[in-house]
Amino acid sequence: MNWISNYVRPKINSLFSRREMPENLWTKCPECGTMLFHREVADNLNVCTNCDHHMAITPRERFEALFDLGAFTEVKVPEPIADPLHFRDQKKYPDRMKSAQKSTGEKEAMLVVEGEVGKTQIVAVGQDFSFMGGSMGMYVGNAILAAAQRAIDLHCPMVLFSAAGGARMQEGILSLMQMPRSTVAVQMLKDAGLPYVVVLTHPTTGGVTASYAMLGDVQIAEPNSLICFAGPRVIEQTIRETLPEGFQRAEYLLDHGMLDRVTHRKKLREELIVILRMMMRLPPPIWGELPPPGPAPSEATPPTDQPAAE
Repeated sequence: MNWISNYVRPKINSLFSRREMPENLWTKCPECGTMLFHREVADNLNVCTNCDHHMAITPRERFEALFDLGAFTEVKVPEPIADPLHFRDQKKYPDRMKSAQKSTGEKEAMLVVEGEVGKTQIVAVGQDFSFMGGSMGMYVGNAILAAAQRAIDLHCPMVLFSAAGGARMQEGILSLMQMPRSTVAVQMLKDAGLPYVVVLTHPTTGGVTASYAMLGDVQIAEPNSLICFAGPRVIEQTIRETLPEGFQRAEYLLDHGMLDRVTHRKKLREELIVILRMMMRLPPPIWGELPPPGPAPSEATPPTDQPAAE
């Protein structure tokens, strides 16, 4: 009877047992609470199809949608000192880094790539908020300098997508030093006469806002992004006053002259192509290319059933 209990019964149970649903098939919109199918969200660039709320998107996913045919090449960034202060809170700093690298699949909080967008060569920099809150450490400073130098070498624009909670406390004063370093990198681009375009995404705060995120020749933001140095809650607790509705959101900053544009994520690629080509004094973009013209119908060789002459 052993074969019945060891083989037949498990086989029958497997046929009638309830199959478990994978946990990552559905995503709940944090704004309206709608349950969204994961493929639907991915096809819509992580924008809610019900309320248009812009959810977080990784730099790699963003670049796959931004670059022509999703093709880009990573730019090498110099490695900083791993743990300069030997910092430890609840965890050692290297352990936090390993945990963030494992959960995101990325080396650090910033990704630098190069490629073509609308047949326009650019260097793009993307900050990953899911990697320790996109915090600005020495690697981020190195990344911006490397991106600026690469843009100068290629004589092309640089586009930066910011998303950060500020400086990285585990690196102390060395993290704050990345503010002037990144400012120098932006100045290198300006001295070379190359465009520097910043796209501010939710959230962009702290020392990042106080440095490279607000130094662009053109400042674009995604809808309803929080853009500030100190957050609204901190300001309210300090001045003990109620702030205006939508304070420090992208639309509020646009109305008060701190931004040039607030652009939907799905329209951002086309807008960047137009702006970058205009700033580089290139011809207007070609949105659709036709195949080369063939012979006119009257000039086409008529079909024949006769065999070819030998």
